[in-house]
Amino acid sequence: MDVCQVRTRISVRGARAGPRTIVAPIDRPGSGCSERAWRPMQYLRHVTPMRGFMALVILAIAAACGPTSAAPLGGKVTVLGTWEGAERATFLEMVAPFQRQTGIEVVYTTTKDLSGNLWKGVATGKLPDVAGLPGPGAMREFAQAGALIDLNDAIDVARYKSETAPAFIQLGTVDDRLVGVFIKSTVKGLIWFNPNMYTLSAPETWDELLRSAAVSSRGGTKPWCLGLESGEASGWPATDWIEDILLRQSGAAAYDDWVAGRLSWTSEPIRRAFETFGQIIANDALFGGVEGALATSYGDAGAPLFSTPPGCLFLHQGSFMPSFFRGNSGARVGEYDFFPFPTMASDAKRSLIAAGDLMGMFNDTPQSRALMAYLVSAEAQSILVSKGGALSPNVHVTDYPDDISSREAELLRTAEIVRFDASDMMSDALNEAFWQATIRFVRDPSRLDEILATLDRTQSRPDGSNPAGSSIVDGTGPADGPTDEP
Repeated sequence: MDVCQVRTRISVRGARAGPRTIVAPIDRPGSGCSERAWRPMQYLRHVTPMRGFMALVILAIAAACGPTSAAPLGGKVTVLGTWEGAERATFLEMVAPFQRQTGIEVVYTTTKDLSGNLWKGVATGKLPDVAGLPGPGAMREFAQAGALIDLNDAIDVARYKSETAPAFIQLGTVDDRLVGVFIKSTVKGLIWFNPNMYTLSAPETWDELLRSAAVSSRGGTKPWCLGLESGEASGWPATDWIEDILLRQSGAAAYDDWVAGRLSWTSEPIRRAFETFGQIIANDALFGGVEGALATSYGDAGAPLFSTPPGCLFLHQGSFMPSFFRGNSGARVGEYDFFPFPTMASDAKRSLIAAGDLMGMFNDTPQSRALMAYLVSAEAQSILVSKGGALSPNVHVTDYPDDISSREAELLRTAEIVRFDASDMMSDALNEAFWQATIRFVRDPSRLDEILATLDRTQSRPDGSNPAGSSIVDGTGPADGPTDEP
């Protein structure tokens, strides 16, 4: 079949969480290769900076179609992900220039059970062309199952490596094959607040944070907001709490051992991290109580910050939250701010946890290749970060839209210890068990011994060990090597 006649397969619809399909609007100039001659140099003389990368994408498509082709490729590419609401709208805006310039229709489906839908697709052979990946651990499992396409032959890898922070390249590589690319990075462990409500300086230690929460919350305002509901992934916001606490409380070496599966869940560092998190959920400190936290979506968890009177003082979440503050809560710039997670050891270095949106290709078509190449470009990621609440793994993207985004990027740049989200590095089985364990702990902290023992049993099973290897993002030392962390 002529490459210009290739059409993509339809994405799987049988998700337990009922995925929805959105067809992004597109000005479609054609659906195949025409007989008009290409005039690439004439086209390139008139491109704007934003269209420069798109010109290269179209030239690649034209080369595939033959020397007499002129029209964009057309066709469509199916994408499966977890983005909803403001994040979905931002993604569709991000791919709009790609659609206009290539004629390729991007059909996006959202699901709350990303891992379940992808494994169902592996079993049935009905996979989306491109999809978000639950994390590096799950990515490795999909790659070893033969489901992910090797991107070394699909995109300009030399260009990608020259434009991307090295840690993100490493995290997307399995057995020397690039199978995942990051289109967005996130700083975890930020403490969000309404500056009209909280006017004190940023706490520098854990004890100062607890004192500030107790002193500044008054009337009906609770110290903390917490939202744990996220469909099949419910519980993950609490795992972020455990990760932030463990890294700062026990240090990078213990964190790396935990991620690598060398640390028992019943060990002192993990137990102490759970118990410390317990200080946040105890003593009626949560807005809506425990049941409210369990029922509230993570995207809606910040809404009480902006109510009158405020329902809570602080929210612990990642750098992506401003899009939810604006989209779900109606907050405006200036009505929210953050400070970094405080230190927990007297000699601790500046530490933070990072994460990101990881994408993989499951069907090798000209359309999916073109989309993957576009998603990692500075042009595409500039659109993504322009909305706020997102950081770019592309080193050429430096023009952030507001002070908050610039400060988040500065935190990532200046941190002395940076580690990747631990649960994202774990196998699917262990990751899901960790989510469920935090929900059980929030419901009943007295069951901690039982909860940790269950996690140990999951980790000891063949499908429960961590397949992803190191959690290191910044090259601060080998996972099993010596550090000066406590």
